[in-house]
Amino acid sequence: MNPKTTISISEARKRIFELAEEVQKPSNYYTLTENGRPKAVLMSAEEFDSIMETIDILGDSNILENIKKAEEEYKRGEFQTWEELKKEIGFDQVKELPVVCEKPKKKYRALKK
Repeated sequence: MNPKTTISISEARKRIFELAEEVQKPSNYYTLTENGRPKAVLMSAEEFDSIMETIDILGDSNILENIKKAEEEYKRGEFQTWEELKKEIGFDQVKELPVVCEKPKKKYRALKK
């Protein structure tokens, strides 16, 4: 446990809004203790989702097998470059692509053609 980010649940209760903002920064989290023992961890929802997704991926043997297979194919030179793929699917003709972003802070929309 990191003493800088380990606090009692009682202290966390007093500072919950401040802590909720602090954990929005990348890799920031707090360990909450009760009677000096770790009881819970406070982290951003985004960080939690990322960790859960990683656990799902690592727990799926098919995904790991596919990653290993892809790495082997790459080593053998069995891949397409982005430029080759764009030509194959016709994206080399597209002048502007719509912007796609997960949980955007700004709102974007696709351009109509």
